[in-house]
Amino acid sequence: MATGCSAGRMVAHNMVTTQFELDGFRVTRTLVGGNITLLTNLCEKTRAEAFDLMLQHAAELGGNAVVGARYDATEVMQGVTEVLAYGTAVFVEAAK
Repeated sequence: MATGCSAGRMVAHNMVTTQFELDGFRVTRTLVGGNITLLTNLCEKTRAEAFDLMLQHAAELGGNAVVGARYDATEVMQGVTEVLAYGTAVFVEAAK
């Protein structure tokens, strides 16, 4: 059984676990992963759109600021996730 991996190859299914150790093996190196650029860009675009929508709604209510801003993501059906940005619209003035 091959325990290494090079470009174009896959890790064997039996070499994957939810534990932090593989029985009968010892970790000798920790490898750093990367991002899937397409998904990363899609997530960032979705987050930015939710944020902008929150700011538009706050302005429509007469606000010039949002406090307590948060993000939430909910899977509405398999493969479809709703991203919300929410907070409290307020009107602020500079403190004297």
